[in-house]
Amino acid sequence: MVDLGTGDGRAVLRAARRDPDVFVIGIDADAASMRHASRAAARPIDKGGLPNALFVVAAVESIPHELETVADEVRVAFPWGSLLRGILGRDERALWGIARVARCGAPVQALVSITERDGLGLSTEVDPASYEAQGLRLIEVRPAGRDEIAAAESSWAKRLRAGVDRPVTLIRAVRAGC
Repeated sequence: MVDLGTGDGRAVLRAARRDPDVFVIGIDADAASMRHASRAAARPIDKGGLPNALFVVAAVESIPHELETVADEVRVAFPWGSLLRGILGRDERALWGIARVARCGAPVQALVSITERDGLGLSTEVDPASYEAQGLRLIEVRPAGRDEIAAAESSWAKRLRAGVDRPVTLIRAVRAGC
């Protein structure tokens, strides 16, 4: 599983602890935000380390080629910047970065929260053609339920009060055309 825009990496650590048979990779352009989680994962196993968790510093547009098609599942929770524009289909390089980590048939799921007060001039409308151009098939775009927001285990969502003070949109796609 790949968690793009992993932020503080806590969701990666929880997923790796929950299922030791799944290798979980957190990718974020900001190394400082992942520092504590990365150190926790690298500890010896007897001190709580998680050999099934890895953190990679990379922008979505320049993910290392070694990570191409490694993910059986791609998750994006409350992205910002180019990752947000990519998941919305408004930045083809970022959307291609999202697509290229996914294996053929792998689901890609994102939770997005945008309001007018963010000043981004973006909406949660997604053009299926932008996804298809990058090898993804858009499955659905709809309001996320509280249980879906909670399942993301995102500390950023809690700070935003996503689903309480801010609407959240669920975007689901699958890597296709492989």
